Amino acid sequence: MTQSGTSGKTDIDIRPYGTWPSPVSAALVAGQTVSLSDVRVDGRDIYWIEGRPAEGGRRVLVRARAGVVADMTPAPFDVGTRVHEYGGGAYAVCQGRIALSNRRDGSVWLMEGGQTRCIAAGAGLRFADLTFSADGRFLFCVREDHGVEEGEPAAAIVVFDCMAVVEDPAFNGGTPLVMGPDFLSSPRPSPDGRYLAWIEWDHPAMPWDATRLRVATLLQEGSDPPRLAAPWTLAGEDGQAESVIEPSWDAAGRLLALSDRSGWWNLYRFDTTSSAPVAVAPMQAEIGQPHWIFGLRSYVLLADGTILAMIISGGEARMACLRDGVATPVALGHPAGCPVPVEGGGFAWLDVPPDNAAAVVTGDAGQPPHVLRRATDLPLGPADIALPRAITFPLPMGDGMGQAFFYAPASSRYGGPAGEKPPLVVMAHGGPTGRANAAFSFKVQWWTSRGFAVVDINYGGSTGFGRAYRQRLEGQWGVVDVDDCIAACHHLAEQKLVDPARIVIRGSSAGGLTVLLALARSDLFAAGTSLYGVTDLRALATDTHKFESRYLDTLVGPYPADEATYLARSPITQVAHIKAPVLFLQGLDDKVVPPSQARSMVAALRGQGVPCALYEFAGEGHGFRQEATIRQAWELELAFYQQVLRLAVTPALAVDLKA
Repeated sequence: MTQSGTSGKTDIDIRPYGTWPSPVSAALVAGQTVSLSDVRVDGRDIYWIEGRPAEGGRRVLVRARAGVVADMTPAPFDVGTRVHEYGGGAYAVCQGRIALSNRRDGSVWLMEGGQTRCIAAGAGLRFADLTFSADGRFLFCVREDHGVEEGEPAAAIVVFDCMAVVEDPAFNGGTPLVMGPDFLSSPRPSPDGRYLAWIEWDHPAMPWDATRLRVATLLQEGSDPPRLAAPWTLAGEDGQAESVIEPSWDAAGRLLALSDRSGWWNLYRFDTTSSAPVAVAPMQAEIGQPHWIFGLRSYVLLADGTILAMIISGGEARMACLRDGVATPVALGHPAGCPVPVEGGGFAWLDVPPDNAAAVVTGDAGQPPHVLRRATDLPLGPADIALPRAITFPLPMGDGMGQAFFYAPASSRYGGPAGEKPPLVVMAHGGPTGRANAAFSFKVQWWTSRGFAVVDINYGGSTGFGRAYRQRLEGQWGVVDVDDCIAACHHLAEQKLVDPARIVIRGSSAGGLTVLLALARSDLFAAGTSLYGVTDLRALATDTHKFESRYLDTLVGPYPADEATYLARSPITQVAHIKAPVLFLQGLDDKVVPPSQARSMVAALRGQGVPCALYEFAGEGHGFRQEATIRQAWELELAFYQQVLRLAVTPALAVDLKA
């Protein structure tokens, strides 16, 4: 059935919501789209990392020089690191010298003058947050030693002399500078080489809970390796929980860092002789992101003394220049992190607009950016792209307002029947200290282009709304997040934007726990999908990696003292309350949430007669990287919802639901 479109120029094919043919194919999402990250600048050269599903998820370092874009790392080199399992900061560049970590074995390599050599390859050693000294001679980084005989992997900040000859890299783990704290990050030498700043924290805190900003005198003589003397603390040890992150030195040798001592991550300037920081531009908005990965950059220092910063307010990011206590908005695209100045003028950054795929770009304020590499060429016109609509909704128990991004179905060729409301896909982000944002994502467009509506929820605990909003989840994981998701759905139904009888919910990792508990707590949801999601909090507390091994102390309570709460909040103990079908997608190499969690949950659900399906993927960890996996995962989830909602479509890949 067709009818004239509202413009009178296009015939719209009327089909049931959720059944529209879509140009967003599995091939486009899985094989024709690369991931882009970690934009760095060295003079006029611009570097970034490309993750390529068609190459088994291999990450490649790419450089743009004088208009020529070229790969810098051949196969099978995989630029990445597994420090904290989530990695980040896997490469650094300085005056043509490049340092890289190979994710496959944890080794560190130097590239310069057309030569590549290994400088570290110790068994069980992993390196991250690679940072050069100003002259490029020394390489500072965080080392994680998994070769210890007992206990957790040991953290250290180490340094390599890039001029030294390494006889056997297998016995070179760098010269230790800092050891002792449970966690270390952000080793940053001052421009004059006199000081080293870093961040440290201990169990059970996470880096968004409480950290310490430390500084020490950096001593180096002749050919001897550097050493530290007389370290002291600038922030984080006054008895008040404070998250200090992203230290950086300005050209005058003054130290800056982000702190949430005001309740919001703001930028402060520290005098190395005093512990009294001064706020650069106080605001009730956030400059900063949760330290899940190394190498994040939320602000950058410019040559004229201005500070360019990415400010997050109301769930949305904007750019501003900070000077003389004032934040002046800057029109500089839609950066995923703070843009970096390029020698000769302009900036380079990863642009993540709401209406196009991510791209590495260059440009300047008020000008259209020049694209160096786009993640993919979209086969979509403007009318085919669902744009985010920031919404607020009342939280339960009069707890203020929640925030989410709502996406209505979008297509230039198809429309829904008059009087019919679209089915809704609810997205619960991971972390749970993560953040839903307005950037274009196939996780949204896959559904909206087929006639589904989507809501991406910033439930309590999400970042970008201040410490108080994060703290709503403390001791309440599995309660507040679920309540907020349910509240958002009721709000959309009351606004008559979605069909309340056709709501499904999906989430990965921590979001998977939210999905399963939402199914147990409410009959609002017709189905749910858990992607490598948490099912047993007790197992997570005793069988996960170091970085998150005490995370639940804050989110749930100390274990085993609060075992009763762990039992009550674990989906595995709530199986009797789940009636809706569930799809589980799991990587077999997952070290964060092991496959045993999904398997136990599936067995328990089937024991209760609940239809469910489990698909496991070899070679995949906590998140999917390979083309075949990504393709199959999306096709399975689509087929699953079409089966459960009885949509008039023959699935390309039927889901084997067993009770």
